[in-house]
Amino acid sequence: MFDALIIGGGAAGLSCALVLGSAQNKPYAQDKKIGIIVHQRTSHLQSALFNNVLGLKPGTTGQSILEEGKSQLANLYSSVLQIKGEKVMEIRREEDHFIIITNKASYSSKLVVVAVGYTNLINIKGLEDYIEPHPRAVAAKERIWLKNTDHLIENGLYVAGSLAGWRSQFAIATGSGAQVATDILTLWNDGIDSQVHDKI
Repeated sequence: MFDALIIGGGAAGLSCALVLGSAQNKPYAQDKKIGIIVHQRTSHLQSALFNNVLGLKPGTTGQSILEEGKSQLANLYSSVLQIKGEKVMEIRREEDHFIIITNKASYSSKLVVVAVGYTNLINIKGLEDYIEPHPRAVAAKERIWLKNTDHLIENGLYVAGSLAGWRSQFAIATGSGAQVATDILTLWNDGIDSQVHDKI
C-alpha cells in the first residue's frame, strides 16, 4: 500500500516526486511509502527545447530533463519507488484507497496524483467523469483538463500540470507538481502548512 502514488514522469510528476522525497526526513513523512509510475512516452518534454526557463542553461532539451530527473530522484531520494515500463490503464476507488491498474500489475494507494499529458487521447478508465475541455488552451487543439479545485479532483485524488488546467509552460508544470506535493505534506502534517527547503 502506497501512501502516495504519482502517475506520470514528466515535469509535474517528477517535480511532485522530488518534493515529496525531499521531505522524508520530516517526522510526518518519514514512514510514508511514495511511488511514481514514470511512463514518459507521451510527455511533451520529448521534443522541448528550453531557452526561457530560469535556472536552466539555454539549449537544455526536454529529453535530457526527463532522464536527469529520474536520476536526480534515484540519487537523492531513493526511498521514492520508480515504477518503469508500465502504463496506467485504470484508477478505481475503494473505500479508503485507490487501486491503480497498469498494463503489467496493480497497486494500492491512499493518495493518487495524476500528472500525465493533457491531450484528448487520455484513456485511463475511471477518470471519464472529470474530463472537460481545457479552460486555457486553444479550442482547436482539443486539449482537456480534469476538473478540480486547487489541484484536488476529489478526496485523495489530485491532478498536476497542464492536465490540472494550467498553460503548457515548463515552469508552470513543475510548480504545479510542487504545489500538489506541499498540499500532500500539509495533509500528512495534520493540516499544518508544510514545505521543504534546503539551505546552504
